[in-house]
Amino acid sequence: MEVLEQIRQVIDVSVRPYLQGHGGDIQILDFTDGVLKFKLTGMCSNCPSSLFTTEDIVKKEVMEQVKEVKEVRLEAGVSDEMIDFAKSLLRH
Repeated sequence: MEVLEQIRQVIDVSVRPYLQGHGGDIQILDFTDGVLKFKLTGMCSNCPSSLFTTEDIVKKEVMEQVKEVKEVRLEAGVSDEMIDFAKSLLRH
């Protein structure tokens, strides 16, 4: 099985259900030279706990289950969902 497919499988089984339980999700951005880059979406993007989520859940699960992954990086930024949510609050 290809490494990226292994990563997707780990995320689908071990990471995504947790994030979706908190109104969020995860998107893989890139996997090159052992470095996995991803972003959190939905309510998990820009959450104050996103660094803990990265370390305690994403990094732990992926690096334990896919030995080819040497580093996991969260690419932070404001998601489109959060911008839309903020706009809706400002309109009220």
